[in-house]
Amino acid sequence: MPTAHITDRALILATGPDARPFLQNLITTDIESMVDGEIRPGALLTPQGKILFDFLISRYGADGLRLECRADAADDFLRRLMLYKLRAKVEIDKQEQPVVAVAWEIDSSTSRDDSSWLRDTRFADIDVRRSYHEAPAADATADAYAALRVAHGVAESGADYALGDAFPHDVLFDQNGGVGLKKGCFVGQEVVSRMHHRGTARRRLLLASADTPLPPAGTDIDAGGRAVGVLGTVAGAKGLAIARIDKVKAARDAGTVLAAGGIPLKLEIPGWATFTFPDKDTGTD
Repeated sequence: MPTAHITDRALILATGPDARPFLQNLITTDIESMVDGEIRPGALLTPQGKILFDFLISRYGADGLRLECRADAADDFLRRLMLYKLRAKVEIDKQEQPVVAVAWEIDSSTSRDDSSWLRDTRFADIDVRRSYHEAPAADATADAYAALRVAHGVAESGADYALGDAFPHDVLFDQNGGVGLKKGCFVGQEVVSRMHHRGTARRRLLLASADTPLPPAGTDIDAGGRAVGVLGTVAGAKGLAIARIDKVKAARDAGTVLAAGGIPLKLEIPGWATFTFPDKDTGTD
């Protein structure tokens, strides 16, 4: 059971009788459908529907919620939540969290019922657990965890996209439980719902692979000199990319080579995702 320690994270706790309804009406995640023992992705959006802050959310105590976010964005996230608080009976506090433990390839020696290990639902095809309590010593690196994300199509802000620059559909929140498409209103909900029901999501997280090591994150992906996307996290010859799936499909149909930094690559949809490449290039950016 590889276990890695992630040290660039922070926790924000929301407690009190209004904690759950407060966040249910604010963030993308459907809190009402969450169960004990799981962690789901989520975001606080701009009114225009773009991800202002991303996080992982889980139940905390009888009526509270725990939000794990990037440490460098935690203070700004906390301030933004406080702006929305108004008269809600909810306490919102940042908690020091020196390390988050992540384990995968769970074996029989680790109890799956251990309440200190929560299942990360972003990983649809492998059992990945996170713990905020005292954890075993790390025997895997943060790079190994990044490679795990690459292999299973799990994006995180900073590494794969910039806050304020991506819609939830871009990073597959509509696929992995990060958006409650059937719940009531939340900030940015109208834009996200319209994008979903009209099928207009064209930027998507894809799996990149090459025969040689890929260039670093942030390298543009082009098809015959035409930009189609950008590389995110890279682990050797594999990586994540956010790309225009209509333009990728058009390039593939035309036999045009996709490349990043001059290195030919392939772009594929994660096996667990339900969307497909569209029939044609929409011709719009």
